[in-house]
Amino acid sequence: MSETIVLQYVGFETRGEVREYAFTRRESGGATSEYFVTIANAAFMANGVRYQDAPGICSLRLHREFARRDDLPSARFSITEAELVDYAASQKTKPGISAYRKDNES
Repeated sequence: MSETIVLQYVGFETRGEVREYAFTRRESGGATSEYFVTIANAAFMANGVRYQDAPGICSLRLHREFARRDDLPSARFSITEAELVDYAASQKTKPGISAYRKDNES
């Protein structure tokens, strides 16, 4: 039976050209592992991705990595341009609150 992954966002630091997002994974037995995911600062503007979305984007990446290998040791990853483009495109297809209000104004 697969264990639920408890991933906690710890914070970020700006490190030169990138922002580094830190996460802790908590195991049911109490063990923890640390993970760090970087995103280039320039990639935010170039891909229309908001800084507020970065922890979620990083979390999605880590969950994909855990799906491939559940016993992943503490590690570092980088978000690629392709991942940001995919994320930005997926957000454009989701209806927002303003679209909901327009539909119901009549």
